[in-house]
Amino acid sequence: MTTALLSTTYFGPVQWYQKLYRYQQVLIEHHETFVKQSYRNRCLIATAQGIQALTVPVVHENHDSIDKIRISDHGNWRHLHWQAITSAYGDSPFLEYYEDELRPFFFERQWEYLIDFNDAICRKMCDFIDIHPHFSPTLYFSKNGDFIDYRSGIHPKHPDADADFQPKPYYQVFSARHGFLPNLSILDLVLNMGPESIFFL
Repeated sequence: MTTALLSTTYFGPVQWYQKLYRYQQVLIEHHETFVKQSYRNRCLIATAQGIQALTVPVVHENHDSIDKIRISDHGNWRHLHWQAITSAYGDSPFLEYYEDELRPFFFERQWEYLIDFNDAICRKMCDFIDIHPHFSPTLYFSKNGDFIDYRSGIHPKHPDADADFQPKPYYQVFSARHGFLPNLSILDLVLNMGPESIFFL
């Protein structure tokens, strides 16, 4: 059985969910040192102005393990993220169907740890897409093992080449303005394609 090793993600990109869907077994890294400017606390959405990054502020020491990273309340970010998402996808076909289940991530409950927040988001996204992956946390940090390591390769600024991921174009709200924008947050796929999202993984 082939295993994929993934970092935790905040509304991770389509590529990340493709791995979650296609591999028989997936490990989510819980013991690496936190990596700044990565999908661990950042997602990319499509807006009228182009791609916008949404970043969850965190509190951490220099060598904190990812499972000890706390979410900060700095900057009213929950309201700003929700406002950005609803503004960007207000004309998408499926926001109205999913917004009642998305809103609690920003207003009704506050998670202390980033990894728990990301895990809850991942499970909700899997429900929306109707996929049932087998994933579990790592028990320790490993540089080598019987797995395919995507922890550093799926990255917003410096992605590794991935022959197994060829983005499939789908409808996007602002495609007439910007063309198709590949590998954005899973939110972009789900809010534009709804139940058909699984066909693009």
